[in-house]
Amino acid sequence: MKSNRLILALCTLVCAFFAPGCVPRYTFNGSAINYEIYKTVDIGNFPIRASLVYPPLQQTFENELLNYVTRNTRLQEIDSNNADLKLEGEITGYSLSPQAVGTDAYATETRLTITVHVKYTDTKNPANNIDQNFSAYRQFDSSLMLTDVQDDLCQQISEEIVNLIFNATFGNW
Repeated sequence: MKSNRLILALCTLVCAFFAPGCVPRYTFNGSAINYEIYKTVDIGNFPIRASLVYPPLQQTFENELLNYVTRNTRLQEIDSNNADLKLEGEITGYSLSPQAVGTDAYATETRLTITVHVKYTDTKNPANNIDQNFSAYRQFDSSLMLTDVQDDLCQQISEEIVNLIFNATFGNW
């Protein structure tokens, strides 16, 4: 019994000595970036190309994306074609649709949906490249004016889309 423990302890010690590179790394922000390889990121503009345009949305989305990447990675944001990682795209959808109909045949809830097309380029490993649409929505009571809730809804939706983009790109999920 004593010899089994001694053998187990020796095996553990030998494994720890010969496999120092096999240390598991955990991050609490969901990023899976190897900072020995990736140092820089270029986050481009996301112009609005939707048929319905709300001009403040572009700045709201771009600020949210830049802030989220800056807070959750150690990548240096640069404006250059030489960046290790690149995020660019456009806001392709901004739409309103009725969701619930009341007894008077009028909508009681309206859904605001935003869609963003993202092109993510990994210059070190092209297999990680992504060219994809991300969308999210929020519903609001149809008795409210869109102008009264639009800023808050756009902020909430932008946060959700940025989270989806981050998980699909930097999180490599």
